[in-house]
Amino acid sequence: MERRDVRYGFGVRVPLPYQQALEATKAALQEQGFGVLTEIDVAATLREKLGADFRRYQILGACNPPLAHRALSTEVDVGLLLPCNVVVYEEDGESVVEVLDPARMVDLTGNPALRDVAAEARDRLRRALDRLAAAPPER
Repeated sequence: MERRDVRYGFGVRVPLPYQQALEATKAALQEQGFGVLTEIDVAATLREKLGADFRRYQILGACNPPLAHRALSTEVDVGLLLPCNVVVYEEDGESVVEVLDPARMVDLTGNPALRDVAAEARDRLRRALDRLAAAPPER
């Protein structure tokens, strides 16, 4: 397992095949109170729309309803930044799972009243990734 940090998110590389990582990611998110509202199969979309080949890559729109309600009650326009994006993609026989950092989304709003809800979302998303990274590969 390798932790990954990018300017606007964080993630892990896990020794799991793509499909197993995708299912394990959904389960780990659910354990932290996130449902998956949307699933975008990027490879299928690029193949269909452009005839282009791309690695298996899924964008999940994850939502924790109590956190979303708190955020929207604080600033209704924050809905432009919801749900939390989670990506799962294959890389060299393993999988990478990355999350858009909720703290970066709050930075865009300039509203300090959203910091607490973003911090809680970030903590829950980190715990989901930690759970995923700790899960042994299924045989």
